[in-house]
This record gives sequence, structure tokens and C-alpha cells, in this order.
Amino acid sequence: MSDSIRDDVSNGPVATSGLPVLEPGHTYSTITDKISEIALTKRTSRRWLMGFGIGFTLTMVLLYSIAVLLIRGVGVWGLNNPVGWGFAIINFVWWIGIGHAGTLISAVLLLLNQDWRTSINRFAEAMTLFAVSCAGLFPLLHIGRPWLAYWLLPYPNTMAVWPQWRSPLIWDVFAVTTYATISLLFWYVGLIPDLATMRDRAKSSFAKIVYGIFALGWRGAARHWHRYETAYLLLAGIATPLVVSVHTIVGYDFAVSIVPGWHVTVFPPYFVAGAVFAGFAMVLTLAIPIRAFYGLQDFITERHLRNMAKILLATGLLVAYGYMMETFMAWYSGSDLEWSLLMNRLFGPYAVQYWALLFCNVVVPQLLWLRSIRGSTIALWLISLVVGVGMWLERFIIVVTSLHRDFLPSSWGMYTPTFWDWSLYLGTIGLFLMLLFLFIRFLPVINIFEMRVLLEKKEREKEEGEERA
Repeated sequence: MSDSIRDDVSNGPVATSGLPVLEPGHTYSTITDKISEIALTKRTSRRWLMGFGIGFTLTMVLLYSIAVLLIRGVGVWGLNNPVGWGFAIINFVWWIGIGHAGTLISAVLLLLNQDWRTSINRFAEAMTLFAVSCAGLFPLLHIGRPWLAYWLLPYPNTMAVWPQWRSPLIWDVFAVTTYATISLLFWYVGLIPDLATMRDRAKSSFAKIVYGIFALGWRGAARHWHRYETAYLLLAGIATPLVVSVHTIVGYDFAVSIVPGWHVTVFPPYFVAGAVFAGFAMVLTLAIPIRAFYGLQDFITERHLRNMAKILLATGLLVAYGYMMETFMAWYSGSDLEWSLLMNRLFGPYAVQYWALLFCNVVVPQLLWLRSIRGSTIALWLISLVVGVGMWLERFIIVVTSLHRDFLPSSWGMYTPTFWDWSLYLGTIGLFLMLLFLFIRFLPVINIFEMRVLLEKKEREKEEGEERA
């Protein structure tokens, strides 16, 4: 069986190559060639080696920081009596938020039949998995003795210790693990047809075996496609409520407390909007360099970037509304504690960070109203970086400023992150980058078969339009 025929078998019931192209230079087979050769090429580029090297180095920093933490305890962090939640929870919420865009793009936009998701859903889903992996490290390390984390599990034991089911921290465990499991299944099921393509096009026997194992014997039969489409749609339906529920429960971590600045009903929807905001900013941060380095401008088009910019603007306005409501309710509630907290954020010792987050998350995204800004890849990339920084500052302000001045002035204290706080955080960024570069190197970064089906759909629409004319 020739490579072209095998490719058509792997990628489903689409027409063979040689049909008229929708865009200059592209047929069904050239789409497959261009995407698959990124992973199947024997030569590894210097850019990839440099990026992977940076990620690997920072991952080693992460492992060393974890070793120091386990040996010396959480005292190496900057935690103190009023601020019991420091960088660990700040970074946990930040990483979980970044992971939201992948599920939104893949599941919600799939159910809404938005074809433009096709070019970005694959690496957005991968980004979700890598971000959740980084997020999951922090709660485990925050308990101080992670080897005893099984005490948190609900199992019959002689100590009669059971989890506190009324605590949102326990809800978090189930929400995040469910989210990670469904995201992994959704990503893997979507990969199966493309893994079969990689199996058929791989040159080395080892690559054929590895891709073949994970392709699960995919042959592109009608029965395979029927089961695939059923499973994919079911997983999308399951994943869609998780987009809302996961970060809602993360918001409950704060909202169910009696701490001023946290005890607000706006937190659950506000956290969901902020998660989508941060997630789409990270998708843009990754998509623009990948698009430039691998010449994928004809797959990740200006339209995709403009659509993501519009979603970034819309969610940014929701986040800005959340800031306004926090300020309004601090005044309207008549609570001296809430008002003093607001004044502390505006003019206290962390005022610089608070004004910086307002600039990053409210002022800068307003540039996206301009068509020229939405059409500039450099401007979009810079704005997405600024938003990523702003959303991290938001988590810092929510956690630290609400805790560092307790109800009693005698309990007040400043929080200053230590070297090990920063090294652990930068280490997770390295882990994220290392996993991302491995994904780019060994798996198709864009969904091959969905691009081919989309091309067939547009070709059919073009023919129908010509017939009507």
C-alpha cells in the first residue's frame, strides 16, 4: 500500500489528493505533509534545541528546589503567620487558569460548530495538560510532607481520619483530577487518527512501532470513525461543564471563607472569566511563535488571531467588571473591614502590584478595540504577555493582601517570597516549556484530519456556490 493511500485511510473518508485546492499550493496530501513533517523530520533545529535546553535547565532547577523543600521543609518559603498561603496557592490558581483555554477551544467551540478552532485546538489541549501538571505540584508540596498525601483520600483507616467534605479544598481535589482526566482522554482520542498517519509516514521502524501502539490499530474503517465521533462528542459534552465548574470551585476556595476580600459572591464567575482570559492569552503567546517558526501562517491565519483577540477583549472586560464590583461592594456594604482592605490595596505596601495588575488587565487589553492592533501579530503577542503577567499579579493580590493584615493589628506581617519560592515557580515554567517542546517535536501540532475535513467542507461549499451561480 502506497504512502498516499495509507494516509487517506488514516485520515478518514476524504477525497484523494489531486483535487482542486482551496488555497494556493494546498491539497489534502500537502496539508498532511506540511504538518506531519514537523514531527517526522530527522533534523532537529537549533531553535528547538535552544528552547528545549532552557526548559530542561529550569526543570532541573525545579527538581533541586523540590529536593531542598523536602529536606528542609516549607520554612524555606516566605510563609509567615498571617500569610499561610503564598506562592504555592498563587501559582496553583494561575496555572489552573491557563489550562482553561484548551478545554474551552476544544470542547465548547466544537459543540458550537466553530470551524476556526481546528487550527489551534491541538496545542491548546496539550497546553491544558501541561498547565494542570504544573498546577498539581503546588498543593502536594504545600502540605509539607507529600508522602503522606494519601491521608487526604477517603479510605477506611485505623486513625478514623476522614477528609472534611465541607471544605472546598477537597472539592478542588476532585474537580482538578476530573478535569485533568477528561482533558487527557479528550486530547488522546483526538490524536488517534493522526497517530495512525504518523505511523504510516514514519521512516524508522522504532517510530512506526511507537506510533502504531498509540494508534490502537486505527485503519480508518467506517466502524472506527463511528466510534471515534461518538466518543469525541461525548467527551466534549462532559468537558464543557468542567470549563465552568473547575475554576468556580477554585473560586469557592476563597469565597466560602470569612476573610475580607475573599468573602464575595462574585468570585466564582469572576474566576471563570479570569481563567479564560489568562488561558487565551497563553494560547496567543504560544501560537504566534509556533506559527512563525514553523511557517504555519496558512493554517493559523490572521482570522484565528483576530478571533482570539476578540475573545481576549471580551473576557478582559468581564474581568474589569469584576474589579469594579469588588470596589463598589466594598463601599456599598458599609463594612469597615472591606473598605480598609480596598484602601490597603490602593495605597498600602502592595499598591504598586495592584496598580500594575489594573494596568495589565484593564488598560492594555483596551488596545484590542483597534483593528490595526488586532491585525498586528507583534502587538497581539506583547499584549498576551502583559495579560499573563497581569493575571499572575491578580492572584498575588488576592492571596497576599487579603491575608497579610489580619483582624488584629498585632497579627499583621509582610509577605516576601524567598529565592526558593521563585525557583520553584520558574521551575514549573521550565517543566511546561520542556513538555511543550517535546510535544512539538514528536506529535502533530495541528489536527491533520480535521484540517483535511475542513478543506473538503470548504471545497464542497465552493462547488455548491458555483452551481447556484
